[in-house]
Amino acid sequence: MVIAVLNSGDTAWMLISTALVILMTIPGLALFYSGLVKKENVLNTLFLSFVAYAVVSVIWFIYGYGAVFGSDIHGLIGIPTNPFFQGVIESHALYGTIPLGLYAVFEMAFAAITVALISGALVERMKFGAWMLFIPLWLTLVYLPVAHWVWGGGWLAQLGVLDFAGGIVVHINSGVAALALVLLLGPRQDKRMFPQQLAYSILGAGLLWIGWFGFNAGSALAAGQLATSAFIVTNTSAAVGLLVWMLIEYLRFGKVTLLGAASGAIAGLAAITPAAGFVNVMSAMVIGFGAAVVSYTAISYIKPRLGYDDALDVFGIHGFSGIWGVLAVGLFASPFINAAGTGLLYGNAHQLAVQALGIAVTFAYSFVVTLVIAKSIDLTIGLRVSSDDEQQGLDLATHDEIAYRI
Repeated sequence: MVIAVLNSGDTAWMLISTALVILMTIPGLALFYSGLVKKENVLNTLFLSFVAYAVVSVIWFIYGYGAVFGSDIHGLIGIPTNPFFQGVIESHALYGTIPLGLYAVFEMAFAAITVALISGALVERMKFGAWMLFIPLWLTLVYLPVAHWVWGGGWLAQLGVLDFAGGIVVHINSGVAALALVLLLGPRQDKRMFPQQLAYSILGAGLLWIGWFGFNAGSALAAGQLATSAFIVTNTSAAVGLLVWMLIEYLRFGKVTLLGAASGAIAGLAAITPAAGFVNVMSAMVIGFGAAVVSYTAISYIKPRLGYDDALDVFGIHGFSGIWGVLAVGLFASPFINAAGTGLLYGNAHQLAVQALGIAVTFAYSFVVTLVIAKSIDLTIGLRVSSDDEQQGLDLATHDEIAYRI
């Protein structure tokens, strides 16, 4: 019998990784989103990410962690056997070579950013109170079950679905939920994009890029070769995504944009997330290239054609790149990188099939349950702000605050 022993190096790395993932939500995502909205909505947009992080942080340790990683119930959900995390920290329990409490807070940070990602689609028109109600309902009814299915030993994991750091659990899940919400909310009165401070968004994108190393390399749960490999391919995919997006813009318009470059980098990061612990550098380049192409297509052609108002392109970037990245695991997963994954190019066509199943199930479940949650809120307290409040801006109308006094 192998006796678990705490490893100080692994623990130090996971403490850093956890802080990096938290950095992605506050301030990374908050800055990225808030810089892209009109100046009358910047504080409200920041607030959506901040409050999502706070609500998830509390619920996670009341019952969230147990629902994902507790004893499995028919592959569907875990049993929260330690509500409020009672006795867990005091017992000095380990998860592999790190404290169990550290693993729990690392996973909490993933749950928080998944919820916060959704907010980018609904900015400038959703009631703050409705968002406050949506957070715990969506976390409980959508995120926790899907995370259990994939990471907690649930039925998708039992079928062999692979998701190293959250292509299904984070990106597809949040992207599809964003699509469902905006279809119910309807478009903004003014759908034109007037970024109040593009520099904030670029700073936010940079923080996301840095934080993503904790997201992906941290998912190795140890300071070793796998974390190093995940770190390298994460950076590579982001860089290729950025460059390819620039190339597309240049070929279409003869100019390149900073926002486009940042969007390409984030698409590359989203796509490599499920594959980071399974693929080599060449595959990462293909993944980054594909991410830029599919997300650019989604934003520039599919969204205008279908007419949905995904304000900050949550579905276009995270949903589409997440889908591509999860399929890429089925194509490129290399047993020489990680013995846990073998894709089509290495002789395992079955992996591609189960990856596609994971995508289809998550898409359908997240979309339908999000619609039910949102419709229930709409029938009670209402989802959308009044026309006057939307025209005035949500900073003043909702919070009685303004970002700029000049």
